[in-house]
Amino acid sequence: MSRFEDLIAEGEAVPTEGWDFSWFNGRATEQRPSWGYAKLLAARMAEAEAALDIQTGGGEVLASVPVAPPVLAVTESWPPNVEISRRNLARFDATVVEVDDAADLPFPSDHFDLVVSRHPVVTRWDEVRRVLRPSGTYLSQQVGSGSVRELTEYLMGNHQQRASIRPPVGPLTTTAGVSPMAAAAGAEAAGLEVVDLRQEALRMEFYDIAAVVHFLRKVIWIVPDFTADAYRDRLAELHAFIERHGPFVAYSQRFLIEARKS
Repeated sequence: MSRFEDLIAEGEAVPTEGWDFSWFNGRATEQRPSWGYAKLLAARMAEAEAALDIQTGGGEVLASVPVAPPVLAVTESWPPNVEISRRNLARFDATVVEVDDAADLPFPSDHFDLVVSRHPVVTRWDEVRRVLRPSGTYLSQQVGSGSVRELTEYLMGNHQQRASIRPPVGPLTTTAGVSPMAAAAGAEAAGLEVVDLRQEALRMEFYDIAAVVHFLRKVIWIVPDFTADAYRDRLAELHAFIERHGPFVAYSQRFLIEARKS
């Protein structure tokens, strides 16, 4: 097999469960936002009485906090991640509930003083407000519109943007394609007060085509219909570019939003 075929096979073989990105070490890099979400999360969790992490993935980020509140619950929609999060969060005795991303939250109203979410697929602002206690806080790092657009455009062409997955502002918003301003408007429409909003563009570098393939299989909204076979010709061109010129550079878009229930 050629080096290209070997790398394609390697990128296709890596499991996609959970949100552990350690496989990319030495193969791809991404700048981290200056606000340090994990550090903010740890500080808020140490002060909370009852907290909810929405769309936790495999619970990897939440599991990194030194101290968890007395009441801790998480939701996740993908069954393989549900089992991973149960293992990762077992030491906190967390309640792990399998819930569709767009569904109502299966918790009482006014139940949590802290709700968090890192890179949610969708945000149900109405449900966030409902489950928060008065003066409770929602803290979330989200994926902004146009994230990694350089890779999307390379594979799909400029005319095929992800506009089809950009929803209207309202009680339900999809953060895979929403701007910070639209997210803030969604929160305010649900009756929350936005107290912090920050955004950054972060440099990414892909050092081989296996990293590209695995990334696109794992982060499915970048090229929604991606398979290595469907995009093999473009992947071969990108492989040749990386071999000749060095890493492929793109920029992820991230924003931090904090909202409070009055």
